[in-house]
Amino acid sequence: MLPESPTLHMLCGKIASGKSTMAAHLGATPGTVLIAEDAWLDALFADELHSLKDYVQCSSKLRRVIGPHVVALLDAGMSVVLDFPANTVAQRAWMKEMLAATEAAHQLHVFDVSDEVCLARLRARNAEGDHPFAVTEAQFHQFSSHFAVPTPEEGFDLMVHTDAYDQMPEI
Repeated sequence: MLPESPTLHMLCGKIASGKSTMAAHLGATPGTVLIAEDAWLDALFADELHSLKDYVQCSSKLRRVIGPHVVALLDAGMSVVLDFPANTVAQRAWMKEMLAATEAAHQLHVFDVSDEVCLARLRARNAEGDHPFAVTEAQFHQFSSHFAVPTPEEGFDLMVHTDAYDQMPEI
C-alpha cells in the first residue's frame, strides 16, 4: 500500500553521522524506495574515485540521471529516501529543483553529531570493512570543511537528529 502523500526524505550530516542508518530505517517503510549514492558510485565509478574532485565529478554525473528518476517515483506516489548528502547549499539546491518539479512532501533530516562521534563511528566502519569506501580521517576533515548547516531561508522542513541516532523515530 502506498503512503497517502509521497515524501522525499533527504539527509544532511557529516560522514559517519548516521545518515545511511537513518536512510535504511526510513527505506524499510512500505511504499518507499531507498536510493543510496554510495552504492551507485561504487558500482559505476569505484575505479575513478580517488579525491574530492573525483567525487564531485562522478556525483554530478549520477545526479543528472537520478534527479528525473526521483521525480518520476514521487509523481507515481512512491516515497523516496535519497541517501545522497545534502551537506552544501549546492547539493540542497539540486534537491530543491526536484521538489519544485513535484507535489510531494519533503523532510530534510539533519544530523547534529560531533566530529569526535563521527570519527569514532568512521574508525569502526572502516575496521568492519562493510562499507564500499574506506574514508580516512584527513578525507573526513576535507569533506567536512565544505559542510554547511541548512538555513531557514532554504525553506526545508527540518528534522534534527542528535548523537542518539540509534533510537530511530517511529515511521
